Amino acid sequence: MNIGHVLSTLFAAALVAAGISLFLMPKLEQQEQQERQAPATQNLRLAQTSATQSPTQPATNGARRTATLSVRPDGHYWARALVNKRASVEFMVDTGASVVALSLKDAKKMGFKPHELDYKWEIRTAGGITYGASVVIDSIKINQVHIRDVEAMVLKDNLDQSLLGMSFLRELYSYEFRGERMIIKQ
Repeated sequence: MNIGHVLSTLFAAALVAAGISLFLMPKLEQQEQQERQAPATQNLRLAQTSATQSPTQPATNGARRTATLSVRPDGHYWARALVNKRASVEFMVDTGASVVALSLKDAKKMGFKPHELDYKWEIRTAGGITYGASVVIDSIKINQVHIRDVEAMVLKDNLDQSLLGMSFLRELYSYEFRGERMIIKQ
């Protein structure tokens, strides 16, 4: 056997080992860190659960509040929500929208006064450029899921349908797509 061949084989094996360790080391360190933090996290959860429970916390039995949304023939997921405890609003779920976007019609139903808002934010939509006014929605409830103080934008024009964007979705414990269903959990 040629010494050059042996050295190149050893070098290749070392590269593979280095690659594996670079891939596995962060995962092992992350797992060790989670194991060290687990008791502290469990104590924190117990302390939170024993305190008065806010509507955004899961039930004390460990079950999460959930809602299931179905895909419609248009290919989008839709949610009917009770907003600010008074308005029934239909939202199209849009994971590409950074905030909840409200049509003028839906903003009025929620109790906002669109003619009094300050439309100072330039917004680029699929329909072109429009302007938006920043608002905070007191609450959005979809079945059992209830999120408070949701950032939103009322769009001056170019929006016929309100969008359920990431300012709502990132407040969830999780959301996942399973075939023709979207499951949101709080």
